[in-house]
Amino acid sequence: MKKQKLRVAIAQINCVVGDLNGNSEKICRFVKDAKRIGADIVAFPELAITGYPPEDLLIKPKFIKDNIKALKRAADCVDENIVAIIGFVDAKADKIYNAAAVIYKKRIVGIYHKMLLPNYGVFDEQRYFKTGSDLVMFRFGDIIFGVDVCEDIWHKEGPARLQAACGAGLIININSSPYYAGKVKVRENILKAQAKANNVSIVYANLVGGQDELVFDGQSMIVANSGKVLNRGSAFTEDLIVTDLDVLVKKAKPRIRLIKIADKFVPTEKPALNMRRVTAPGPVEEIYQALMLGLKDYVNKNGFKKVAIGISGGIDSGLVAVLAVDALGKENVCGVFMPSRYSSLDSREDSELLAQNLGIKLMNISIEDVYKIYLEALKPCFAGAEENIAEENLQARIRGNMLMALSNKFGWLILTTGNKSEMSTGYATLYGDMAGGFAVIKDVPKTLVYKLAKYRNIKGIVIPERMITKEPTAELKHNQKDSDSLPVYEILDPVLKAYVELDKDLNSIVSMGFDKQTVAKVLSLVDKSEYKRRQSPPGIKITPKAFGKDRRMPITNKYINSSS
Repeated sequence: MKKQKLRVAIAQINCVVGDLNGNSEKICRFVKDAKRIGADIVAFPELAITGYPPEDLLIKPKFIKDNIKALKRAADCVDENIVAIIGFVDAKADKIYNAAAVIYKKRIVGIYHKMLLPNYGVFDEQRYFKTGSDLVMFRFGDIIFGVDVCEDIWHKEGPARLQAACGAGLIININSSPYYAGKVKVRENILKAQAKANNVSIVYANLVGGQDELVFDGQSMIVANSGKVLNRGSAFTEDLIVTDLDVLVKKAKPRIRLIKIADKFVPTEKPALNMRRVTAPGPVEEIYQALMLGLKDYVNKNGFKKVAIGISGGIDSGLVAVLAVDALGKENVCGVFMPSRYSSLDSREDSELLAQNLGIKLMNISIEDVYKIYLEALKPCFAGAEENIAEENLQARIRGNMLMALSNKFGWLILTTGNKSEMSTGYATLYGDMAGGFAVIKDVPKTLVYKLAKYRNIKGIVIPERMITKEPTAELKHNQKDSDSLPVYEILDPVLKAYVELDKDLNSIVSMGFDKQTVAKVLSLVDKSEYKRRQSPPGIKITPKAFGKDRRMPITNKYINSSS
């Protein structure tokens, strides 16, 4: 079968939701870069004009009109000798579509509407978009290619299958596929299978960047019809991926509307491509990079300059501080140590050593005098009652107030330090250690916290060894340990994964080898803590199911999951 050589480019860009002008200007810059390297076609991510996900901005009619104007401005940059595929929101007869515009010589020659709209996990596309119904292909000289959007390529019986059967030798799939650990391998396997099954090359363009809870990892791919990955984009950074691709030239069949871009495609003389080899990060490194990018983009895209972290001497605050310095620079991070009567000398020393290793300022604000005033003020009301969690949580709430006062005074964003294990079981204090603007490790189980800390120390020891090796404690009373209230994390985390991420019931989890009483306790803690999680700050999704958009449980709920 005849083949035609085509130089294809993927513009793996970091868009900002709602920044229509900024996104279109960035598209123009990448079009110019793609032209400079001799690309015949350049593909941009899904909804590159609006950023992804635009959520209820899509309900605003003016936003839709402005996004179309921004697309037209971007189209003016696509002049001779290059075709651009750009994601935007199309509007027809009071309905809107998740769409891809195919642009050539400053003209929108055709538009594809996404056909498979995901409505699970973090996706709400059926809330906004109408399902596309017009399956189209494009002719560029002898080459016929199909354009699809994200979910369309994930299903064997999706649009790509019919496009390939009707003559497409190339499928260009534009995406805004959110990250979770291990997802890139899932994508790659799907693309390889689709390429081989349909005898087509696939250009898979993915978004990169942080957007609230979501992180987009890029890692775009170009896959030959044999299923071989020819080139891939870098992880968690903008990239322009360029490849000379041998596209099968097939005969078109009349079952699908064919839009002509140009009668002839004559390959021009092109500059040589530098051979590149992108190495995918390892499993723990990948998560660390995701957390860094999610934090960096949340801070920068929302206009903050500096962050502050309550540093306790524990591993969670230590990891958050290191992530913040790596993402934002030490000059933009401030640590705050807030000891009480229960704070150990070890915690003070470890906090000071951490700050010294990172080169950040560490403020020391004792809460002891304030704590005494609180206890004295509450003494008449507490008279006759034994000390309990109320006295413990007072300390956490005083610390939260101190941090928020610093935030108000200096405009700092407060980073909370709670992990997924704690958020799952409610081992966190409302308006205390949950007080802040962004929860960096909210979706990171405690056992993974340790792995991330050890990974980072391999690159250069910054987290004091004692932070990693000492038994976890909240230090809100004498000799307190996390294990006083929770199962050890090596047991807790697998149970939480089974219940929260895999939706297994009590008996199913017990059958995995866990003690029934322990499982029942954990499930009860998860169910009873929904009201707390609903009031927590957003945090970065790195697992297949994170709290928030992924898992939407009712607060008022009488279904008891912890009973057999």
